[in-house]
Amino acid sequence: MQTHRVVALVTGTQASFELGCAAAVFRADRYRFSVCTEQPGQIRTTEGFSMLVRSGLRALDRADTIVVPGWLPIDREPSEAVVRALHRAHRRGARLVSICSGAVALAATGLLDGRRATTHWRYADELQRRFPAVLVDPDVLYIDHGDVATSAGSGTGIDLCLQLVRNDHGAAYAAQIARRMVMPPHREGGQVQYRVDESPPTESLGTLLDWATQHLAEPITLDDLAARINVSPRTLARRFADQLGMAPGQWLLAQRIARTRVLLEDTDLPVETIATRVGLSSATNLRRRFQTALRTTPSAYRRAFRAQMSPELSRSM
Repeated sequence: MQTHRVVALVTGTQASFELGCAAAVFRADRYRFSVCTEQPGQIRTTEGFSMLVRSGLRALDRADTIVVPGWLPIDREPSEAVVRALHRAHRRGARLVSICSGAVALAATGLLDGRRATTHWRYADELQRRFPAVLVDPDVLYIDHGDVATSAGSGTGIDLCLQLVRNDHGAAYAAQIARRMVMPPHREGGQVQYRVDESPPTESLGTLLDWATQHLAEPITLDDLAARINVSPRTLARRFADQLGMAPGQWLLAQRIARTRVLLEDTDLPVETIATRVGLSSATNLRRRFQTALRTTPSAYRRAFRAQMSPELSRSM
């Protein structure tokens, strides 16, 4: 399998945590991670130490994925050289990714115009003001368009990078990396649970979401979910919209599709059995839902990701 080249474009003053998020995920054996900057040399970090970066912008010409792990100060405009290099990489098919304030650099290219994007909730208003053509969503953890992806504040860089690994190599391989990092493979909710607003926050849905993911095989209705936390179905639907940006039924289906992907990758169970385990009732229903969500069939998905599976993972099954 060809190694996927990930290059982080850093700039002074660089947030070392955001850079570390990408480095921690993409040090896996199927990726090669490196760092570049516009003017090679010593790069100061927000934590007060410096790091030596030897590679310049030409390193982006060899990247399959480019990560911009923050862009500080946020009001600084990326240079024409940086914008040109990002455009050049995108034209040849490289994936562009931002963490936290790094969305500024991607927005400066125009590649986010007319598309949803996110950044740290503290920077969302400034990003919208400077780039009015960008559809800024300050409440989600990340947004992945395939060719361009943005993540919210700092730690959500890990969430987005794990999502990219899932896209590249499947849910089981991403879970393997998450376990190594002692991280959840997929974190629920959005930035709304971390924002500091004047109005009192609504009760988190975390406990309910945990319960639901442990009972996916059961028929779960909106009334069932609402009853578990003693609210009306209408109130529950509003909380889902506020905290997750989707309806309860949409969220449940997404969890069932995610569980289906893991079972297709990790087991030889027939589709009919998987359908029962994830609460989709029948193989026919599972195939229809899976096709709609991922534009492929369960059998084709299983063949694709079994072919990519590492020998170590295959032996562990």
